[in-house]
Amino acid sequence: MTNFNYLKISKDRKIRYLKHIRKNATYIVFLHGFMSNLDGKKPKTFLNFAKRNKFSFLALEYSGHGKSSGKFTNGNISKWTKDTTYVLRKIVKKNKIIFIGSSMGAWISLNQFKYFSKQIIGFLGIGSAPEFLKDLMWDKFSDKMKKQLKKEGLIQLKHGEYEYPISYQLIKDGKKNKVLNKKIYEKLNVTMVHGNKDKSVPIKYSKKVLKIFKKAKKKLVIVKNGDHSLSTPKYLNILKKELSLVANQPL
Repeated sequence: MTNFNYLKISKDRKIRYLKHIRKNATYIVFLHGFMSNLDGKKPKTFLNFAKRNKFSFLALEYSGHGKSSGKFTNGNISKWTKDTTYVLRKIVKKNKIIFIGSSMGAWISLNQFKYFSKQIIGFLGIGSAPEFLKDLMWDKFSDKMKKQLKKEGLIQLKHGEYEYPISYQLIKDGKKNKVLNKKIYEKLNVTMVHGNKDKSVPIKYSKKVLKIFKKAKKKLVIVKNGDHSLSTPKYLNILKKELSLVANQPL
């Protein structure tokens, strides 16, 4: 059984998180994707990896996700970034960090370089989706959808089997959180893993993330027949292998 905790971040808001602490050890920090949570296979897989390999571990659910407080439609990239920064400062403190960013989690991870750049020694992206709100949503919306969103403030967006409530404030906030035009000069290990059958996010986004890093040891892993989530036992083993390389490869 996985034991979750809650961290109060304001009078009426709390964030659900999962942690494993090993004194003075580097933290593996897992950041999940859009409308996801910590009930899937990846958090538990990476938690077990951390325990076996003598790392600390942290994963959290942004406000409006999973069992954290808040309404999803009130959230945005800025707020979810702020949630993450707050929890990291409270739990990780000054320890070294290896980020694992899944889909939108890669965007949130990149935003953390503003605050923790000297602590970050590794970054593993999984189906990375920075700036997806503009490129993969807004720019592809019909004029009718854009008009409805501006007028009503909210639309229901169908994507495969799922339906997502998309707010106009979320789209507007996403445009303020540009990361692909940034340059990061810290020395760290950066690996992007992307399925070649990912129907949600094109591989070019992982390639764009790698271009941000100017002095990193960089690697792109394209998973044959891999989907967006990469959550089957076969794909999880690939992710664990790449995490091991990111964590243990000398800088």
